Amino acid sequence: MGKIAFMFPGQGAQYVGMGKDFYDQIPVSKEMFELASKASGLDVPALCFEENEQINITEYTQIAMLAAEVAMLKAIEEKGLKPDVAAGLSLGEYGALAASGVMSAEDVFKIVRKRGIYMQEAVPNGGAMVAVLGLDTAVIEKICEETEGCVSIANYNCPGQIVITGEEGAAQAAVEKLTAAGAKRCVPLKVSGPFHSSLLVGAGEKLAKELENVEICDIQILYIANVTADYVKDKSEVKSLLEKQVSSSVKWQQTIERMIADGVDTFIEIGPGKTLSGFMRKINKDMKVYNVEKVEDLDKLSELM
Repeated sequence: MGKIAFMFPGQGAQYVGMGKDFYDQIPVSKEMFELASKASGLDVPALCFEENEQINITEYTQIAMLAAEVAMLKAIEEKGLKPDVAAGLSLGEYGALAASGVMSAEDVFKIVRKRGIYMQEAVPNGGAMVAVLGLDTAVIEKICEETEGCVSIANYNCPGQIVITGEEGAAQAAVEKLTAAGAKRCVPLKVSGPFHSSLLVGAGEKLAKELENVEICDIQILYIANVTADYVKDKSEVKSLLEKQVSSSVKWQQTIERMIADGVDTFIEIGPGKTLSGFMRKINKDMKVYNVEKVEDLDKLSELM
């Protein structure tokens, strides 16, 4: 059998009710939601399970999403399944940190609560993120470079889907050029800021100060960083990579391709939705992909034990 990877989705996949059956049925999962509340000072179960508008506001979305992901992760670990490698898209990288053992669950929750606040505060006047569909990556990179103002690539998601980010005016100017260059569609994303752009450098610097107080443990399970699309081999790299991640491109397609090249053939998406599984079909449809977002999904993993 080949290798197994755990992968964790990022912001945008959240919904009210995510993880509730884990909270209700699995004690270790309930513990994680309660730990997230203690670490963040928020009522995280209420945020995740009760109708509210905060769940779609960055400073709350991030801790809510991560609580659900770690709750599901712990339920999988309790069944005895461990990955060979872990990775997560943007916010999801903190799920991978929890899986790797490099940071305690409590510290991961504390840092992500701060990360959400700093990213929300970083650009009070907004910005834009736009998914560009059906255009060659090199063309998109060139147009971003040539467009006046701040606009760059936020996410390399999969073949045919790149997300650009930056100032609203610059992003709109880039969209006009991208459409003229043959993009099939340019879809504005419902986000509260131009994440993974240079406008977020300040948020990364604030995060770095918070990380000074966090203990980084030995890496138990390899994980791949968004910034480099490479394995983090030395725990001394962890903090600087997390600082950069806020304002750097997320190299998700490259991350998946790296894992496949190294013999991973089974991917388990842990968390709300099936976004990463959808990307996987476009990156390499021959991989085995499992989703865990409901308690009954755990049964599907029995064949991997």
